[in-house]
Amino acid sequence: MSALDGRRCDNVKWEDRVARLLAPLATVAAIAALAVFTPAGAADDYPTRPIALVIPLPPGGTNDIMARAVSDKMSAALGQRIVIENRNAGGSGTVGTREVAHAAPDGYTLLLGYTSTLATGPHIYKNVGYDPRRDFAPIGLIASAPALLLVHKDYPAHSVGELITIMKNAKEPVQVATPGAGTVNYLASVLFAQQAGVKLEQIVEKGSNPLITDMMGGFVKIGFNPIPVSRAALDGGYIRALAVTSAKHSTLMPQLPTLAESGLPGFDATLTYGLLAPAGTSPSIIARLNKELRAALADPDVRRRIVNEGGEPTPTTPDEHAAVIDREEIKWAAVIRDAGISPQ
Repeated sequence: MSALDGRRCDNVKWEDRVARLLAPLATVAAIAALAVFTPAGAADDYPTRPIALVIPLPPGGTNDIMARAVSDKMSAALGQRIVIENRNAGGSGTVGTREVAHAAPDGYTLLLGYTSTLATGPHIYKNVGYDPRRDFAPIGLIASAPALLLVHKDYPAHSVGELITIMKNAKEPVQVATPGAGTVNYLASVLFAQQAGVKLEQIVEKGSNPLITDMMGGFVKIGFNPIPVSRAALDGGYIRALAVTSAKHSTLMPQLPTLAESGLPGFDATLTYGLLAPAGTSPSIIARLNKELRAALADPDVRRRIVNEGGEPTPTTPDEHAAVIDREEIKWAAVIRDAGISPQ
């Protein structure tokens, strides 16, 4: 073998040794690159720590009830506790909703989203700081729930027709209370005035519970409010319900007529409640959470609790939840525009 062939052989051996030395480093680099491009929180062992479920309103309201109805069952199935966090109630929940929109998309910060924050709030308030479609990943609906058209126990109207007659004959706009300017209850009153052809003076309360307190005391005589927080006053005889705002009868109050069958055809103002994560959350995490949410809603005790609070359990896929958000936003944007309501 010539000297040149020997040098070539030595070079090949040297290149083989270098390749063997660099192989582990290449493997480490590949793993690091994979970690960079793996969606946050997409680990197979999710969750590994407690999950925060943000309710962007004070405790005690309907949102609280809906979140807590499913959180215990989901916690047990996930093996980690879901911690309820009531946050800033500014802007009818839009402030707390914005905080979740800007949270890390790792599956450890979720939102109890509902119609007032996802469909009406962005058109009632200026610069809410989030887009309901772009900034969230829907997980699934929990329930839908109608509001009630309520009157004080001594108010002379005992039906929707009688109430409309009183309003039309009144010399001044009749006061109607609602729990917040950005809520569906508020817009239900706007839609009621549009369809009934009457003028109202809006009394905007600081929440559902303050509204009931004022109605019980007779400070306001008429209001739109969710069923759950109204039940105690209804059962105590302090107020009366004239109708539900949904297109269908309430399972809890089946004898109560709908506004649609009480002289306002097509009337439908229903709240929907669901779970969402910040946009960018791993699809595998969304799928896991949707699976456990649907399992919770299939539990008889959970369903009974939701129905007892005036809701209708509404399990959906993430895509179906997204479609509901889209449909509600289009509907309520039109109502707000037609009413000439300017963003605050």
